[in-house]
Amino acid sequence: MRIATWNVNSVNARLETVLGWFESIAPDVACLQEIKCVDEKFPTEAFERLGYNVAVHGQKSYNGVALLSKTPLEDVRKGLSGDDTDEQARYLEAVVSGPRPVRVAAIYLPNGNPIDTEKFPYKLKWLERLTSHARDLLALEEPLVLAGDYNVIPEPKDVYDPAAWSGDALYQPQTRAAFRTLKWLGLTDAYMAADGAPGGYTFWDYQAGAWPRNHGIRIDHLLLSPQAADHLSNVVIHRDVRAGDKPSDHVPVVAELRL
Repeated sequence: MRIATWNVNSVNARLETVLGWFESIAPDVACLQEIKCVDEKFPTEAFERLGYNVAVHGQKSYNGVALLSKTPLEDVRKGLSGDDTDEQARYLEAVVSGPRPVRVAAIYLPNGNPIDTEKFPYKLKWLERLTSHARDLLALEEPLVLAGDYNVIPEPKDVYDPAAWSGDALYQPQTRAAFRTLKWLGLTDAYMAADGAPGGYTFWDYQAGAWPRNHGIRIDHLLLSPQAADHLSNVVIHRDVRAGDKPSDHVPVVAELRL
């Protein structure tokens, strides 16, 4: 089973590019972030024509996540528990059916910038809520994949120049510590387990020639429960997509599980 995560940075604006990648790679499951549309505006029929079942948790102009699967999606849950006042569409979870069902979540963690505004505490609180929910999910002892744009640079080797990001919410000590707390529940960073080489970047800014100069960061992660990590065989970062027509500033990351 190949499970992908990809922040598409507006699914409708980049639909031809996104569909082209799906036609070429044909992942079994895909978690999309920053779709930037309400549920009704998501191009569901286009993905259904490619053989995918679709679940969407959208929001007008901002945020939004989607789950696509070649097999039916069950137990679909929209939104992250822990704050009934939070209206931002950043979390979508479902069980991917099959001989060995897998619970998958599409995650778009808050950016948190600027750090001297309410956005940074919101980011940290959101991470706390995710950690609490992940603890409950791990108690189920089933294959689990928490995939998405975490807006977290875990370690210095995950950024081209750590000093350049020292004032950014993605690289703050509190951010990185909260991400470690999440992983220490018993989750495995799929890229680190399968490869782990420095420079496994997944995002290059549109500004300042970041892509041609390879000034990237690794912020798109797939975290696996022990029951999923035991079956991890490979992780591929599809860097070539960043050089294509109308690219997102993120690229797809695909983990292969031999389930």
